[in-house]
Amino acid sequence: MSDVLIYHNPACGTSRNTLALLREKGIEPTVVEYLKEGWTRDQLQALLKKMDASAHDILRVNGTKADELGLTDPAASDDALIAAMIVDPILVNRPIVVTPKGAALCRPAELVLGLL
Repeated sequence: MSDVLIYHNPACGTSRNTLALLREKGIEPTVVEYLKEGWTRDQLQALLKKMDASAHDILRVNGTKADELGLTDPAASDDALIAAMIVDPILVNRPIVVTPKGAALCRPAELVLGLL
């Protein structure tokens, strides 16, 4: 099993580019299609801690109901965002890559290089 993990959406160009960049570097990551697998509260909280980020930092707005749900309001709590992300995984921006060096939202794809 690889020590590199990518939370991946195959329909997303940036996610595909990040995966391709990892493979170009000779890394075959563990691929988690989070739209199929979903999220748990513990999983998201651990990921955010590893990223030193808030749920707002990984919230996907484009193509989602984030605005409609009030999640883009700066006053929306991390707990509220995480609860919404569990119900609707598309609310998590992608791709997120985890390596022994850390974790990051890799937008643009080249940000993954800092994790290698």
